[in-house]
Amino acid sequence: MAKALEKMSLEELQAHQKEVEAALKGYEKKRKADALAAVRATAREFGFTLEELTGGKAPAKSGTKGAPKYANPADPSQTWTGRGRQPNWVKEALAKGKSLESMAI
Repeated sequence: MAKALEKMSLEELQAHQKEVEAALKGYEKKRKADALAAVRATAREFGFTLEELTGGKAPAKSGTKGAPKYANPADPSQTWTGRGRQPNWVKEALAKGKSLESMAI
């Protein structure tokens, strides 16, 4: 086989290199998935989830954004759910003496 490789052009060798790298990545990905499935199955046999045993979090569920609770009086298209950092328009309105209740939807 080494002799066959010696007869290949640079382009052919690079093409084979890319194929081998892709095959290696796929192989590792499959091995990890198989190992994870085996560990999860073993945890289930004992009545646990993998997350309970490792202290990890369950896979994130695609959560929905909260419903907006406040709207900018100057531009009603700008809203805020009341969670997280306050948008600049909220900070500015509060600095001018407005209350959050006056911006409630």
